[in-house]
Amino acid sequence: MNSWVGSFNIAISSAALLLGMMGLWFTVMIPGLDRWSRRFFLSTFIVFLLCCLSGILEVAFQSYLVPRAIFMILILLESLLLSLPLPMLTVYLLHCCGEKMRSSKLLHAALGMWAAAFVLSFSVPFVNDFIYITPENQYSRGPLYPLLLIPFFSISLLNLMGTIKRRKQISHKTFLAFLLSIVPISVALTVHLFVDVYPLVDISYILSALAMYSFILSDQIERDRRQQWEIAHERTSVMVLQMRPHFIYNTLISIHDLCKLNPQMAQLVTVDFTNYLRKNFSAVASDSAIPFSAELEHTRAYLAVEQALHDDMLVVDWNTAFTRFRLPPLTLQPIVENAVKHGMDPDAEPLYISIRTRHTDSGAEITVEDTGPGFAPDDESKPHTTLHNIRQKLEMMCGGSMTILPRKEGGTVVTVTIPDRAAEQS
Repeated sequence: MNSWVGSFNIAISSAALLLGMMGLWFTVMIPGLDRWSRRFFLSTFIVFLLCCLSGILEVAFQSYLVPRAIFMILILLESLLLSLPLPMLTVYLLHCCGEKMRSSKLLHAALGMWAAAFVLSFSVPFVNDFIYITPENQYSRGPLYPLLLIPFFSISLLNLMGTIKRRKQISHKTFLAFLLSIVPISVALTVHLFVDVYPLVDISYILSALAMYSFILSDQIERDRRQQWEIAHERTSVMVLQMRPHFIYNTLISIHDLCKLNPQMAQLVTVDFTNYLRKNFSAVASDSAIPFSAELEHTRAYLAVEQALHDDMLVVDWNTAFTRFRLPPLTLQPIVENAVKHGMDPDAEPLYISIRTRHTDSGAEITVEDTGPGFAPDDESKPHTTLHNIRQKLEMMCGGSMTILPRKEGGTVVTVTIPDRAAEQS
């Protein structure tokens, strides 16, 4: 083999080796993959690393008069290692689709082709028409060499057809991941059919695996985030549906008493209470960000009822001129309700709540400040459960954040920040 060709092949195989080590490191270190996928990619990259090592040794040994048997063993080893990821990909496809392995015709066909590749590879040392070694210790491909690649093509074709057939059973990203893994390998094998490009086949395998790994990881992270959002949304919905019974009871009793004492006030409280209930149930049904003005109306309706129930014991200061942004439903109202519920004390001074909004360099900011007793940030009580769910929704739906700090004069300050890129100003 020409020195420059050997150097080029070693360089390509070394690059493939480094990429395989990088893929192995990513698989071990980066969280987000489920256990089955992690095992698949660990096995795949280990096989590729062994394949690259055998390819490098094969090219290096061509410069020395090593025994023919050792040379043929390296060629056999590389051929067998290159065939392994193809049926492994079939198994992974069936796993992603939730199909049973034992009864899968696709897997049976792929394993049959792999068995054929196994038999043909072991016949290479005994049939010179596949591969033969020249007196100069160089190997050359015989007239039957393309026959060795037929099982490879067959398994790739089976995987491609199986992926297309099952495209509705997997996510769009997973479908693209399988295509990215199958198509480049098929192209590299096609080129290898006419030109000896084993190192390029190695690197195409690894690049395909890295691309597939990236798409699968991205898809699983996105699915996990979606599940977390659904859990947080369900928790919030349950809390809304389990509204404080005494709050509803007290409101209805107050309306009943006001009907005699102050019919006009009774009408106003009834309207506010109706708006509050309507907004609550609308928020439960919503799974996307809503205009802040809608959340503000919900909060005003709630506070109007509370003020009617507690006379002068609840004072609210509004400074919400900036409303041109969106936020997850049930963000402001539960924060305010939490402040009222845990800050109202009939035997103490009136509870003051300040609600402010403003636009900063980073986005929209909402501040809710109260003069209640406050609570420790590491407290695991129900108010923190409520606020934890709100924080989780903010992070997942719009990349927002929420901080809870004690107020210097006593009470609590809750600050919600929503980035401009997610605020969708209008």
